Amino acid sequence: MAKISVIGTTSWGTTLAIIAAERSNKVTLLARTKKDSDSLTSHRQNERFLPGHKFPENLKISSSALDLNDAEIVILAVPSATLRGNLQLIKQYLPTDCILVSAVKGLEIDSGKRMSQLIQEECPSELHTNITVLSGPNLALEIIEGKPTSTVVASSNMTAASKVQNTLTGNMFRVYTNNDITGVELGGALKNIIAIGAGICDGLGYGDNTKAAFITRGLAEISRLGLAVGAQPITLSGLAGIGDLIATCSSKLSRNRHVGQELAKGKTLNEIRASMENVAEGINTTQAAMYLANRLKVEMPITSFTYKILFEKMSVKQAISELMDRAVSPE
Repeated sequence: MAKISVIGTTSWGTTLAIIAAERSNKVTLLARTKKDSDSLTSHRQNERFLPGHKFPENLKISSSALDLNDAEIVILAVPSATLRGNLQLIKQYLPTDCILVSAVKGLEIDSGKRMSQLIQEECPSELHTNITVLSGPNLALEIIEGKPTSTVVASSNMTAASKVQNTLTGNMFRVYTNNDITGVELGGALKNIIAIGAGICDGLGYGDNTKAAFITRGLAEISRLGLAVGAQPITLSGLAGIGDLIATCSSKLSRNRHVGQELAKGKTLNEIRASMENVAEGINTTQAAMYLANRLKVEMPITSFTYKILFEKMSVKQAISELMDRAVSPE
């Protein structure tokens, strides 16, 4: 039995807290405010994101960072845009020997930095060797309903990765280990951009040929940028790469695919954001990826046109036309 703290009452954070508690661990889920903590404690479920899924008895809800003091594993499951701020609030309470797990699939907008890099910048050096990242085809609602799935935990410290693996693995949730943090993080972040485009394809009724080609060329972009920053090619062919890409581009539960479908209907980005409860990470990640692609001189046409649709008011039809009219080249 391990002592685990989960930061963030998102659908993913809540799911991971429930999974960890179901493995007979002592789990604390940290909410942002005492009001949120009291509500979750009173109802014994996350009525906002996962209604109907009761918390195990050994899952405690708190809003106090003091509850981090004896944690062996701390799972970070907040939106990427708030991770740095959250780390600044909690870092003084983190045990120097705890394992940190980033379950955040995104990039910092202004810097293009991965979440593990933010953790290194914000947390004491003693914790750096215990940083791990968790990513894969992990739609929270399917997992909380007990449907079989797999994920990857990556770290340069395989002892830390193995502890997370053994702590979270269960009959319906299989965890693999990997030593390629860069590849696992980039696969999880960049697939959200491609999922927006896949949603546009679905929204326009373009069919399976279009979507298959789009996803495949999206994977080529992910791989180009991944290799440019040191990811291992095999990682992007695995669960955290193509596995997550397929799930996010195909599922009706995918928030980023939903964004694309709404764009295809002619809705504005502001309208779409206002209508959503959860954060669609692909929006911010598109900005961060363009920053990286420009800095590293990596060609990413799908990402570029997605950026133009989201932030430069290019029409969906014009973007598709220009994307298809580019000069032909070898695959």
